[in-house]
Amino acid sequence: MIASDDPALGLTLSGGAAFGAAHVGVLHELEDRGIRPDIAVGTSSGALIAAAYAAGFDAAEIERVALAFKWREIARWSFAPRLALLDSRAIEDAVQRVFGCDPLIEDLPRRFGAVATDLRTRKVVTIDRGPLSVALRSTIAIPGLLAPVRREGALLADGGMLDNVPVNAARELGADRVVVVRLHAKFENVRMMRTVNRTADLVRDPSIVLVQPEMEGMAQWTMSDAPRLIAEGRRAAAVALDEAAVLAAV
Repeated sequence: MIASDDPALGLTLSGGAAFGAAHVGVLHELEDRGIRPDIAVGTSSGALIAAAYAAGFDAAEIERVALAFKWREIARWSFAPRLALLDSRAIEDAVQRVFGCDPLIEDLPRRFGAVATDLRTRKVVTIDRGPLSVALRSTIAIPGLLAPVRREGALLADGGMLDNVPVNAARELGADRVVVVRLHAKFENVRMMRTVNRTADLVRDPSIVLVQPEMEGMAQWTMSDAPRLIAEGRRAAAVALDEAAVLAAV
């Protein structure tokens, strides 16, 4: 834990490909208000941002990386196309460049969890220990596009298939209050009623601050709208935090 972090406050970042840039704006707003969760969890692109936060990078540093991001930094053409078109091993190189090693999650200064789906059991898995690159590769592995990852007997893929807003993962790591950032990703339309019901549950929970950036009209699969997404994340966070009683004493 970094000094002055709140050990009981969690941050949950949902998946949504390039929409994940909005999370950076949320981090800026939290930082400006002195709100410092000690627990960060995420699914897919949300896990990438949560990992950077858990590793101790500030919002400005994460923004610089997000604005310069290229998809080739996390994926290359697969040599086993029967599994998927792309291979996510490029993440291992990216992690090595940033840290000079592949750090263990349990050695990060903040608690971190990446949410994945076990394709064999159809259950949610929260990866909160072991090599960081394995966790990140697992949580972004969209079936058919990015190859699944084998870990401890499980075959892991994108956590968004079962839990794109992994509040329970933050609870498992010790959070009793959670800032939740829900991105409306286009792939959620196929399960819209389930998503609406889940969002209503989050709104009713007094221990949750729900941040919902507006994604309408922004690109999900290219980074062309990253600056706008960051600004929108910051705006949505300001609105939610201004209304939040749960963080009043933080």
